[in-house]
Amino acid sequence: MHFYSCFDQKGQLIARCQTSQEIYALRHMGRPIAEVRKMKAEEAVVCSLTGSPSDFNEEI
Repeated sequence: MHFYSCFDQKGQLIARCQTSQEIYALRHMGRPIAEVRKMKAEEAVVCSLTGSPSDFNEEI
């Protein structure tokens, strides 16, 4: 299982995603994702996904 960190152009963490579909959904919702980095195995162990990409939609 792989996790990904999504960053904006300022290098701020926007979200942690598990699939490319989640990353696509965030981009489709207009989130300013400038960079996606695959998390290292030791980082991904402590990562827990508690919601869906819609949780990052600030317009709701």
